[in-house]
Amino acid sequence: MPFFTALVDRFYARVSKDIMLRPLYPDDLEPPAAHLALFLAQYWGGPTTYSDDRGHPRLRMRHAAFAIGQRERDRWMAAMTAALQEAQLEPDLKQRFIDYFAMAADHLINT
Repeated sequence: MPFFTALVDRFYARVSKDIMLRPLYPDDLEPPAAHLALFLAQYWGGPTTYSDDRGHPRLRMRHAAFAIGQRERDRWMAAMTAALQEAQLEPDLKQRFIDYFAMAADHLINT
């Protein structure tokens, strides 16, 4: 869990300063950061706390209220990739994360 919490903290530090991404998030970034960390930990084999607390992830449904186009997707990926870069992961593992995040980000495009 510490890895995912740190990754999400680095990611949200970027979101908080990004003029395109910031408006897509609530004023208080702490709840979505906690949700993302729990979701990622569960997805990558950790505890099921996310689903226990929030039910099925239904990512597309949960993000439907936000206009997500290619530009938003690309900015999100840039912020997440930079956060991953700072984790200093082995290249193969880092690529697995990037591949997952790219697939998920592509899936959430709705405009």
